[in-house]
Amino acid sequence: MRKLSVRHLTEAVRELVVSVNRELPTDVAEAIRVAWLRETCPPAKEALQQLLENMQIALEDGIPLCQDTGMFSVHLTVGQDVHFTDGDLRSAINEGVHRGTMEGYLRQSMVSDPLFRKNTEDNTPAFLHIDIVPGDVVMMTVTAKGAGSENMSRVQMLTPDRGRVGIIDFVVDTIRQAGAKPCPPLVIGVGMGGNFATVTGLAKKALLRPLNSPHTDPYYRELEEILLTSINALKIGVNGYGGLTTALSVKIEKAACHLACLPVAVNINCHSARRAEREV
Repeated sequence: MRKLSVRHLTEAVRELVVSVNRELPTDVAEAIRVAWLRETCPPAKEALQQLLENMQIALEDGIPLCQDTGMFSVHLTVGQDVHFTDGDLRSAINEGVHRGTMEGYLRQSMVSDPLFRKNTEDNTPAFLHIDIVPGDVVMMTVTAKGAGSENMSRVQMLTPDRGRVGIIDFVVDTIRQAGAKPCPPLVIGVGMGGNFATVTGLAKKALLRPLNSPHTDPYYRELEEILLTSINALKIGVNGYGGLTTALSVKIEKAACHLACLPVAVNINCHSARRAEREV
């Protein structure tokens, strides 16, 4: 049994909350650079150039990549042989978000109630996701996600007869309806299977995969490619300017489901696809 103080998680979250808002993952930055190199539409190419310049300024000046510094999700993969000590895990995570928000001078975007809308003033609470696995290692991924892209996400309970074609139609139609609102070029997570509660989690989990990490199953790898090609054929383009790149990547996660169900969820991330991972 490995004992791990939750204070270590607080410190890790504090650091990642700040850094994730200032530096894009290398795979996302590279995908934007490649999109800029191949773009032929002048307004779209100029917009991609501005994204590249914005990334450099944020990194050099230590300022957020976007004015919407996001709602924070903390994804923990926890070895079952780990025993947390020195306090409550959820409270420790939220303390890290609080400290990171204050230290990074981040916009405070969370409200404590969906209708009364009182600001929590420190971006807490974080959304905490935990997967239990064998072993004694804890891996942490922190994401910062803006509301513009989140608001354009969708879930649909398809019937099994819709099959692969129905899934493609739903995903592409979701992006068509979203248009330029979620700030393309997009990173798109697609969840399939499970139930109404879990399929959205699969879509979010898909967004944690690096853009240069295709699905391990050849069938779903091909489906990711088909979806990406179909979405880019919409020619919404960067910020709605048209051109070659509406999406940088499509990632799929799947799970078992009831024989009468075919749940599908689409979670959209804007071009500022902010995530950072650390072993604790």
